[in-house]
Amino acid sequence: MLNAKIVSVGSYVPETVMTNKEFESFIETTDEWITTRTGIRERHIIPRDTFVPASELGAKAAKIALDRADCDPAAVDGIICATFTPDSFFPSTACRMQAILGCKNAFGVDVSAACAGFVYALSMANSLIRCGQCSKILVVGAEVISKTLDWTDRGTCILFGDGAGAMLVESAEEETTGILQSYLVSDGTLGEILTLPSWGENRYITMKGNEVFKHAVRMMTDASRKVVSDAGLQIDDVDLFVPHQANIRIITAVADQLKLPKEKVVCNVERFGNTSSASIPIALDEAWSEGRIKKGMNVVFTGLGGGITAGSVLARF
Repeated sequence: MLNAKIVSVGSYVPETVMTNKEFESFIETTDEWITTRTGIRERHIIPRDTFVPASELGAKAAKIALDRADCDPAAVDGIICATFTPDSFFPSTACRMQAILGCKNAFGVDVSAACAGFVYALSMANSLIRCGQCSKILVVGAEVISKTLDWTDRGTCILFGDGAGAMLVESAEEETTGILQSYLVSDGTLGEILTLPSWGENRYITMKGNEVFKHAVRMMTDASRKVVSDAGLQIDDVDLFVPHQANIRIITAVADQLKLPKEKVVCNVERFGNTSSASIPIALDEAWSEGRIKKGMNVVFTGLGGGITAGSVLARF
């Protein structure tokens, strides 16, 4: 059976950086308050008086991934875009990226699983490649979250940033590399703890922070344990852990539950904030650029998002 191998990654964030200090001018908060509770010091955002669609961010990240793999856009069989901030209900953001990139032979489809979206999209790409339907798939997470925020709500507006990340996943006959296991789970009964309405006047993210924290730690930990166990491995066999960059408290708590040492955990939430579906590929891109990804490494990706949705993927590089 063919394996799905992650061959390259790319990321893109807007140039504008918003520091914690800037929030002090319009909401009751301080740099220290934000940093202490979230670990975030700054985030990249699209300026509030301009608009750049998710497809544009995603296409820039995807082009980097394609260039690094020396892959002709016409050779791509599919684009799966994870986003909760699509350009439109339809056409899909993935179809818009297909046009921008010139991937003339690719299908395009969006996945809506909020901050767990990239794990869902990667799992779907894995299945399509393993069954032989596709040989090259771009998996993209792209978000313009700043346009969904209530800038008077201290509990949400300080957390998020804009950005995109992409992976090129290819079929490979190597039995010892590629995506080894994936696991997805949802609990619709918890949907109201983290929402973004499609209709009405108050189309802003709302969140019950304590509830999200509790379920994020539990479900991300459980999902990570499951993919490792299902692959016949132990947590000690995990060489690198790339969690969704929600906030430092969740990342630390999940790592502690898994008993993973700090040096195995990838964390860049301090400089990017929560970029939702883009956070895992952005974090992987940094780790890869820093030389932290080496041949033979077992890497776990995990995330939780509104839905509630959660999941993990285990890959060997």
